[in-house]
Amino acid sequence: MKRESKKPFSEVLDELTQSEQVPVHLLFRLSDMLPEEEAQFLAAWPEVEDERRREIMGHLVDLTEDNFSVEFSPVFEVGLSDPLAAVRIAALEGIWDATDVRLIRPVLQIMQTDEDVEARAAAARALAHFVLLAEWGQIPQRPVEPVVTALLAAYEDEETAVPVKRAALEALGAANHPRVNALIEEAYEDDDPGMQLSAIFAMGNTADPRWLPTILEELTNPDPAVRAEAAQAAGAMGRSDAIPRLAELSQDEDDEVRAAAIVGLGQIGGDQAQSLLGQLLEDEEYEELHELIQEALESLLLLGGELDLFDYVEGSDDAYDDDDFADEDFDDEDYDDGDIFD
Repeated sequence: MKRESKKPFSEVLDELTQSEQVPVHLLFRLSDMLPEEEAQFLAAWPEVEDERRREIMGHLVDLTEDNFSVEFSPVFEVGLSDPLAAVRIAALEGIWDATDVRLIRPVLQIMQTDEDVEARAAAARALAHFVLLAEWGQIPQRPVEPVVTALLAAYEDEETAVPVKRAALEALGAANHPRVNALIEEAYEDDDPGMQLSAIFAMGNTADPRWLPTILEELTNPDPAVRAEAAQAAGAMGRSDAIPRLAELSQDEDDEVRAAAIVGLGQIGGDQAQSLLGQLLEDEEYEELHELIQEALESLLLLGGELDLFDYVEGSDDAYDDDDFADEDFDDEDYDDGDIFD
């Protein structure tokens, strides 16, 4: 029978911030905090040592990627203004699925003014998510308009560091802006291989069939980094034309190419992709990739409305408490859009 007891939140904070190692199972208590718990957390966080703040934020990002039901937004939001660049970067990675447009302004500020190049690039990548949401109609367009303007300015500024310029272009790929295709073409012809990779990434984000022939061609590029990027772009494009070549790349000699092809098949979906992934799942030679293949199949089935996601949440009928998770189970290594930019 499940125990109903919970540690007092103050004790949870003490253990999270002062234990020799981060007790990862207690991090779940930072999800969906009550107002008084959030106030306690916000008061304690500035006093936590730099390395522990970095560790906690990194673990929270991992948990967010692995568990759709956790909600750490208040923690990530405070992390955006952390004095440590590594914490700011992790917080930016943590809001990859956020829909709160109030986050746009602090993220935009990081991209434009942060002293750390990697933080600025991470901010540009985070802004890409909001651009996509606006294009999908899931958030209003108005608060995203200054984002697109800022991304264009960052890309065109000769003083912008290359990692930031690349991330800005990748984000712009999702924007319905008349200049995007020309910028992609310019970057694709750039002498910098990194800019070329970002151009291919952006091609996929556009979902514009004009780029499909280029993506298909790059799937046979002798450079595995290009093949992997093209496979990712093909998946983002979502066109079944790419399935035969992705099927070939699922047997590529390069691990990253194989992984990108498998993910791409899951993104495109359909009976053919499902059959191919099913065959790979039964192939013992792909045992190391079985988890990734299973995730691709789940993504494919969700896309087709054929999978009840809760079937994959173990113990979803029961609430958890602090003792339901053991550290050994984890790797411890109404909004007024007129006010957004007032």
